[in-house]
Amino acid sequence: MSSNQQPQHPAKVAIVTGASQGIGDGLVKALRERGYGVIATSRSIQPSNDPGVLAVAGDIGNPDTARRVVEQGLARFGRIDLLVNNAGIFIAKPFTQYTQQDFEAKIATNVAGFFHITQAAVAAMEKAGSGHVVSISTSLVDHANSNVPSALASLTKGSLNAVTRSLAIEYAGRGIRFNTVAPGIIKTPMHAPETHGFLSALHPMGHMGEIEDIVNAVVYLDNAPFVTGEILHVDGGQAAGH
Repeated sequence: MSSNQQPQHPAKVAIVTGASQGIGDGLVKALRERGYGVIATSRSIQPSNDPGVLAVAGDIGNPDTARRVVEQGLARFGRIDLLVNNAGIFIAKPFTQYTQQDFEAKIATNVAGFFHITQAAVAAMEKAGSGHVVSISTSLVDHANSNVPSALASLTKGSLNAVTRSLAIEYAGRGIRFNTVAPGIIKTPMHAPETHGFLSALHPMGHMGEIEDIVNAVVYLDNAPFVTGEILHVDGGQAAGH
């Protein structure tokens, strides 16, 4: 079956940003297994042979990418029920060593990337009278660690925690929910195997998280209609203490 054939009426339709690898790729697979139609976007996303997956390549920090993702998704599937703002950049440096390029890259992906796609998706959800936005931030926002200098992560991902609560209240009476998953350190290709021992020790539970842990959190939130404005920590106990 070719990628441009229509899938049979998916139960729900989701957009996943940063969808080509790691957590994003895991989300696409898990949502498809659960019958969702998926609009998958990233800079390097490749066309899919699965008729239930629409791949839209582009820089999520660009407003044109957001417009194309939503327009093409609506053209293929007719609606958008879930947006997962997974795309993100993490750069750990001492604060005074961040460059202008570091700053602009983080703002473009972590903040503008959230703003443009969420605005476009919520406009479509408003017309339907229902929808759900889940953003992926980081546990470091609530649990700063001197071993992991991460001011730019807190500046940009912390804003997602704040706007989640703001939008949850703004749209609480209009059928659209907003939640955030705040992961600890997740075992993805981003982390070289030789770093796993150090990274595992940063969690009270003594090990890194798995991609499946984040996927399960997103799926839970999407199936919890009375939950909105929640920052769900999936971090092996990091945010709770030492």
